Amino acid sequence: MKPANRRRRFSAGVLIAAGTAGSMIILSAVAPAGATTASGPKRVAVRQGITAGSLHGTRLGAAAASTPMAVSFVLDMRNETALKSKVAAGMHSYMSVAAFASQYGQRQANITALKNYLSSFGIKSTAYADGLDISTTGTAGDYTSALSAKISLYRVKATAAHGLRAGRPAMVVHGTTNPATLPANLASFVYAILGLTSYPTAASNAVRTPLANHNVGTHAAQADSRTPANFASQYGLTSLYSKGAKGQGETVGIITYASFQPTDATYFWSHVLKITTKASRIKIANIDGGSGPVSGSSLETALDVEQSGAIAPQANIVVYEAPGTDYGQADAWFTAASQNIATSVSTSWGQSEILNEAMTANGTEAATFGGIFDEAGLEMAAQGQSAFDAAGDAGAYDAVADTGTTGPSVDNPADSPWITAAGGTTDPFTLPLSSTVSVTVKSQRAWGWDYLWPHYNLVSRDATEGQMAADPNWIVGGGGGYSVVEPRPSYQSAIATIGNYTAVPYLMPTSYLLYGTSTACTPPSTPPASPCAPTGWTPWTGTSTKVVPPPTTITGTATGRAVPDISADADPNSGYEIYFSGFAPNPKLESGWGGTSFVAPQLNGSAAVIDSFLKHRTGLWNPEIYKFAVHTYTPFHPMSTPGASNDNLYYTGTTGTVYNPATGLGTPNLTNLALDFKNHS
Repeated sequence: MKPANRRRRFSAGVLIAAGTAGSMIILSAVAPAGATTASGPKRVAVRQGITAGSLHGTRLGAAAASTPMAVSFVLDMRNETALKSKVAAGMHSYMSVAAFASQYGQRQANITALKNYLSSFGIKSTAYADGLDISTTGTAGDYTSALSAKISLYRVKATAAHGLRAGRPAMVVHGTTNPATLPANLASFVYAILGLTSYPTAASNAVRTPLANHNVGTHAAQADSRTPANFASQYGLTSLYSKGAKGQGETVGIITYASFQPTDATYFWSHVLKITTKASRIKIANIDGGSGPVSGSSLETALDVEQSGAIAPQANIVVYEAPGTDYGQADAWFTAASQNIATSVSTSWGQSEILNEAMTANGTEAATFGGIFDEAGLEMAAQGQSAFDAAGDAGAYDAVADTGTTGPSVDNPADSPWITAAGGTTDPFTLPLSSTVSVTVKSQRAWGWDYLWPHYNLVSRDATEGQMAADPNWIVGGGGGYSVVEPRPSYQSAIATIGNYTAVPYLMPTSYLLYGTSTACTPPSTPPASPCAPTGWTPWTGTSTKVVPPPTTITGTATGRAVPDISADADPNSGYEIYFSGFAPNPKLESGWGGTSFVAPQLNGSAAVIDSFLKHRTGLWNPEIYKFAVHTYTPFHPMSTPGASNDNLYYTGTTGTVYNPATGLGTPNLTNLALDFKNHS
């Protein structure tokens, strides 16, 4: 049975509680909903974001009462179960934002009551048109008075780069060390309070090849110098171009947490690709003050706009730039939904499900945070907006990048059933590693860097193949697997065997304890906690063997939402060019970039082209594409060949199936997909 929302999805045995000190954020407990204060009118604790008091940092003292803050109140969706059923079955009659709000948003009386309550403490608020989000501004003193939550300042230590993800500098953040509460009548319809802590959580899913220096001064012709035109040709989009469909009349939305220079995209289109695009097409929408100054992370935004805008050269583009905090992410998604301007939307940022679950096990964020993307995704689907998200770049082990843990995990918000998850493949290529040795991928496969492991002595400092395999820097591949949070949506049941998988057990976690199943795995009272989750592997090669054949495949079954949905080339070794003004020194054009960060905006642009061909919105793709995939007219090429040449470091194909947890339904022929939407939807 599908629970009503994430606030009730978790039970004592659901997952892990903590990781190792220094490798993840350990969070302190927050009183559960239903708690009351010691005196006064009944108040109820409302789940909030990360409690900064339990970060690995140093409390500097109470925040000045005048400290400015932005806090978002995400509201419960009404009639959510009914809407899920409609969306999962495939909606073809779409709603306006006003119609959505009247049926599924919070009642106006409740919104007014909450705004009036906050106003009485000096807090200014703006309700979104969809009735699901209220963004507010005030001071630390205002929120302390309104929410009985004490706000302190904490210095958080810098974190080193871990695997693919960039490190974070030391920073000072504000946050609470105690529950946020509201009067019971108001708490009854508030889903989450976000922004009481300003720590950023989102991370980019862009990856650079490690095999060579790929600065290029002119357009190059090599395996990792692909352009959007290569994507369009390979995945069958050029036939739609020939019919005049280039995204005209559509708007592509990019949700991002790093600001960028629009001239990077326009230069890339006109001077590198030499294509004609719609003039004055980029609009920047700053959410909650925007994403700050241009930085190294701005590369993600640049590539998102460059790729989607080149795929759909006549579409408008709106870039939703928000802080990478929990409230910034929520407000960006709800803004894109409430504006209902973008006919298709994508993001290439996320965090692992295990990070969210670790927070939940410690009584803080994730029981509601992931559900926020469900609410926004459902609204977009009801309004006919298509939504895409990158599935991650650490293969079956998404959490290794943000928690340092080695249990299987998928990415959030790609795990939402109401967003199309974009996975990754590797295209054929050959690249010399030395004068006598080359690395070669002979045919398209699921993206997994196990093909590099036998060359450990040429591409890493590890002494054996097994050590390289267990090195987080080389745990790289297309994100995929099974959610332990999101129930399997009914549209995935069109594939009866979707929960049956074949896997290549290269890496085995040393232990795996479920939170609540052992007294050795309990929420920490103070960080650091004893590890409850695996933080290392036993490689199949052992410790002394250098190069050995891959292990024998195994089979198993899993429940939960299967991720991803569809895939395209994402391996930087067969990857793409980026123009980014932040590259130094000149030239500003680099090849050898990849990641599922590319696939999400490419599908976003493709949706705009398909919509312009059909002359109407296609909405959430998922309910339709799972129907198409099981028919003889399928527009997908399933990656069903089993074995170690088609895996994402664990999951691989199964002979005769149409779904591989490493690649989803496989790679698309986008013209055939458009015709299926036209003729069979």
